[in-house]
Amino acid sequence: MSVLKYAAAASLLAVALPASAQQLSIATGGTGGTYYPYGGGLAELINNHIEGVSAVAEVTGASVENMGLVWRGDSDIALALADTVYAAYNGTGDFEDRQLENIRALASIYPNAVQLVTLADSGIESLSDLEGKTVSVGAPGSGTEVNAQTLLEANGISYDDFDPRRLNFNETADALRDGDIAAGFWSVGPPTSSILNLATTRDIRLVGLSDEEIANAKEEEPVFAAYELRAGLYEGMDEAVQTVSIPNVLVTNSEMDEELAYQVTKLLFEETEDLIAIHPAANDTTVKFSVNSTPIAFHPGALRYYEEVGAEIADHQRK
Repeated sequence: MSVLKYAAAASLLAVALPASAQQLSIATGGTGGTYYPYGGGLAELINNHIEGVSAVAEVTGASVENMGLVWRGDSDIALALADTVYAAYNGTGDFEDRQLENIRALASIYPNAVQLVTLADSGIESLSDLEGKTVSVGAPGSGTEVNAQTLLEANGISYDDFDPRRLNFNETADALRDGDIAAGFWSVGPPTSSILNLATTRDIRLVGLSDEEIANAKEEEPVFAAYELRAGLYEGMDEAVQTVSIPNVLVTNSEMDEELAYQVTKLLFEETEDLIAIHPAANDTTVKFSVNSTPIAFHPGALRYYEEVGAEIADHQRK
């Protein structure tokens, strides 16, 4: 399969590709997110541990674009949000007119946790406290906005109930710091730098969700999963906070060689420390998280690894 020309911004992760090596393209996202460093770390693992295979991480427009790249064979492996993967695989949502039946999962690798942040003295302690406030719901059309709107509407709260602002992560942190908004949503792999930085200049609180709010969200969006933001994740965060997350899935084409898919999956779970050294989101790269979170069928090579280690596989993960 072809390797797309590496963007200049990605040059730091590029490697020399031996002419005789099988060349893999890993579609990631923008350089400022988690996908790019994680994909670069995976490429490095492949280069160091799988003989005769070389890999590069490439900058892309992330989830939706990545589905098309893998479907067409322009990329060999890609990272994407589980809701996008689910829609592509089943021909729903953005993929209603083009079901991508040849998409298969290698693993769910870490969650995008919905993180609702406010200042410690704001008085906001629950979703209902957002009513009448000015709240950032994420950049226009972003995964954060989609997740925030789904969560709110599932719990009876609409944009009519507060003043929504569509700000990106850094803008949301700045607006909270300056008192221009009362709270803001993030949907991203924790911890994230913009919240880390905010917590060094202001006392913050992460607003937790009740069991009922989580159940309502999961009923509205099947790929939502309960997730606990651990104590100490951010400065001043003394207790764990319950929220929802959407898994990030590593996908490939069903035509990938079974042995190669097996080797890549094995690397993910047996050399995880190397990925954690690149980005802490890889702390969630576990077999348990993967089999509990992956919404589509695994590639036969990945399935072989999970069965080898005794993981319980759901019916929808076999095909």
